[in-house]
Amino acid sequence: MEKSTKFSIPISRRDFMKLAAISGATIAAGGENLSKAAAATPSVKFDDSNIPVIFDTDVCVVGGGAAGTAAAVSSARQGAKAVIIERNALLGGLQTLGCVYPCMPTFIDDSDTPYITELNRRMEQRQGARARNDVVTDFYYGGGQGLYAAESLTLVYEELCAEAGADILYETTLVGAVVENGKIIECIVQTVEGLGKIRAKTFIDATGDALLSRFAGVRTEKGSEQTGRNQPMSLRFEMADVDVNKVCDFFTYTLKDKRMEPPLLKRLKEDIDAGRAPFMEFAKIKENEAFFKQAAKDGKLTEDDILYIQGFSVTGKPNTMAMNCPEMPPLLFSATDAISRSKAIIFGRRMMRRIADFLVSDVPGFENAYISREAGMLGTRETWRIRGQYYLTAEDYWNGHHFPDAVCRTAYPIDIHDVKLNFGKKLSKGEYYEIPYRALITNEISNLIVAGRCASGSFAAQASFRIQPTCMSMGEAAGIAAAWGILRGISANEVRWEDIPQDKRSYVSKG
Repeated sequence: MEKSTKFSIPISRRDFMKLAAISGATIAAGGENLSKAAAATPSVKFDDSNIPVIFDTDVCVVGGGAAGTAAAVSSARQGAKAVIIERNALLGGLQTLGCVYPCMPTFIDDSDTPYITELNRRMEQRQGARARNDVVTDFYYGGGQGLYAAESLTLVYEELCAEAGADILYETTLVGAVVENGKIIECIVQTVEGLGKIRAKTFIDATGDALLSRFAGVRTEKGSEQTGRNQPMSLRFEMADVDVNKVCDFFTYTLKDKRMEPPLLKRLKEDIDAGRAPFMEFAKIKENEAFFKQAAKDGKLTEDDILYIQGFSVTGKPNTMAMNCPEMPPLLFSATDAISRSKAIIFGRRMMRRIADFLVSDVPGFENAYISREAGMLGTRETWRIRGQYYLTAEDYWNGHHFPDAVCRTAYPIDIHDVKLNFGKKLSKGEYYEIPYRALITNEISNLIVAGRCASGSFAAQASFRIQPTCMSMGEAAGIAAAWGILRGISANEVRWEDIPQDKRSYVSKG
């Protein structure tokens, strides 16, 4: 039986970040505006345009990523007619097109909402392997630790939509919205046939960039309140024909991971010998830092390349590793600037090739490896965020704030990929905070719900709630609330999550 090892090789970007020297010059050359409020998004008046209606439905979900798919499936299951607008040809967003796997954990037990529990069960059946990590350590614990192969996940998402009765409109791009009296009447989309309208009673913005919200005139913010910068972007890739066990041996024994306690090393060895697939994570290891720093000194890699190097093996692909890199310097590129994003892709692809060449030449286990897949979209951590009825902050995280209208819980750290802003600590084991339904709705638009990384919160708060399982739980709640309101004639921003019967809610706060 061929052995497959769940394995990770990171180099801490935080210890390599040397951005201060160029920060002033970059900002002076046109960096992000330091103001918290984002400028209005340009839009066209479509009110009187003779554009055909493609769908007339109950719920229109814009964006078919982790949050959007959960929202569409959940609203359809509650009796609403739903459609997903997705600009690509598959669901999953960063989970699939972006090669962003595995899911990061919530760091709190019992955080998986019903949708996530079912998804994990289906993925286990589809992949023929564990979709979750059953090795609980001091470094990774809690819910949301899905280990998904993108190809299987895409199919499972389509099956969930089909069974629930949710329609999917692929290769469709949002280009505007028609708003009347504080309500979205229609959203305007571009398809292969030209422009079209989607008419719905309730709209769910799961674009990740708050694009529908911005078209509708909702207040938004972007970037850090201190620096104006967005979180850095990545461009992930996969390498095939990797001897994962050999790679594991190199980083565990040759470079001597001193953070790994003897019991965990023993468990790793037992799992490898038994052909099981434990998930491993290595970070901030002195020997690894020196290894990659030397590669930069030798000219094999650049200082930008070694800011962040991390790899994971992939469930269902025993000889493949997914590289969570390269990460493009945030002072050079902006996630909220169209031209800058395009330049970031070109820059990142060159970084990708250097990293792959170095792994093949210098890391045992990669001798015969090659790039087998490049991400089809940028790994974007943060862009625009709405200002909703509730605004999450770092204090909500640190104080473990609970809410009567909470839709999910998490204790994922405030993970800011900038050494000058990173908080560095996390909540104690067992502590968590919750995300209220009010962070998903606005005062300006009555029939809009926002789910995913563009929900209402500060730059620091978003750095915690942006992870996939939390976004999926927000989407699940958005779908339930949308259907609940429609069936009872209640506007989405007037729905009280706590008034929905407990057996109908995906999450109930313990107070």
